[in-house]
Amino acid sequence: MYKCIVLAYDGSEAGQLALLESRELAQWSQAVVWLVAVMPSPANLAGYDGSIYIPEIAERDKQRFQSILDDGLRRMTSAGYQAQGELLMGESVHQITEFARKVQANLIVVGHKHLESWAARWWRGSVSSALIEHAHCSVLCVITQ
Repeated sequence: MYKCIVLAYDGSEAGQLALLESRELAQWSQAVVWLVAVMPSPANLAGYDGSIYIPEIAERDKQRFQSILDDGLRRMTSAGYQAQGELLMGESVHQITEFARKVQANLIVVGHKHLESWAARWWRGSVSSALIEHAHCSVLCVITQ
């Protein structure tokens, strides 16, 4: 059924539940698993307050996102699963869907946390909802409360 699974991993509680879910799916279907972490591009790191792009801060952020990805890979391998990882840079939905297309994924797994208020949902948007709209393959949203 699923031969290639892409897990959008951000280290959050929802992301960790998605990691567990993807491990079970990978075992069941003997799929290749790719963990991806998406870092905003440096242009997106500049604030609306007129802040300036500083290479040292960008490098620190890159190391933080790489650490999140490495943590997910460590969790997979310590549980006996094989997974590959990729640090992507740019807008999350676009990067995840393009990567999934590139590796010919059959499934994208993403964690999703229900937000308490309509204002929070409107302001932050939903990566999982956007993935469902833009992905070429199935999307599994692992929900936390």
